[in-house]
Amino acid sequence: MTHLLMLGASFYLLVISLNSKIGRFEGASLFFGICLYTWYNYYVTGKTSRHLPDEMQLKSSAIIKSSAIIKKVETNTSRIKQIVLIVTGIAGVVAGADLLIDSSIKVMKVLGVSEKFVGLTIVAFGTSVPEIATSAVAALRKEMDISIGNLIGSNVFNILGVLGAASLIKPILIPGGFIGSGLIIDYIVMMFINSLLWVLMRKDLTVQRNEALILFSCYVGYVAYLIIKS
Repeated sequence: MTHLLMLGASFYLLVISLNSKIGRFEGASLFFGICLYTWYNYYVTGKTSRHLPDEMQLKSSAIIKSSAIIKKVETNTSRIKQIVLIVTGIAGVVAGADLLIDSSIKVMKVLGVSEKFVGLTIVAFGTSVPEIATSAVAALRKEMDISIGNLIGSNVFNILGVLGAASLIKPILIPGGFIGSGLIIDYIVMMFINSLLWVLMRKDLTVQRNEALILFSCYVGYVAYLIIKS
């Protein structure tokens, strides 16, 4: 179901981009979508836990209570440290974002490519590294729900949360128009990959190595298309 929501979010983004602009109203609808998505996952998780066997519920409750006690002790003893880490982390994210944008602009000028190319390749890869690392570690530990959930969740959040917040701050214009800029091709590729992933997962909710190779080959082909086009 979560994957279908990702497909729905992708299709909705395609529809609202047809006029070559994502205004504040569209941004508000996207941001409202991420709120609904978060609530839905919370609701489904709570509903699933309520239907667990009594023994499992007792064990889960005991684990949660134990964790809460430990966290309470840790919070009381290291509150200042946590605040410092939060502030440092936020500063690091902001500084890293500025550095990424500045470096991307320099790369764009040196290679003589468009902002769109840099955004779809270098910036996209740089911002996706945390998802790659998290999913790889989860896969090695055989926590496949975390791995797949992280990837699908990050895609949904990028579409609804990031684009929604950004367009609320300032409407996003598509230079050259949605059709003229060629962005429609990128949207079609995005929808195709999302649909392909659903086809590969719909039987047993897993992605085998040969299927992963297909997905990776699609990405390599897409990057090659961008390079040739640029």
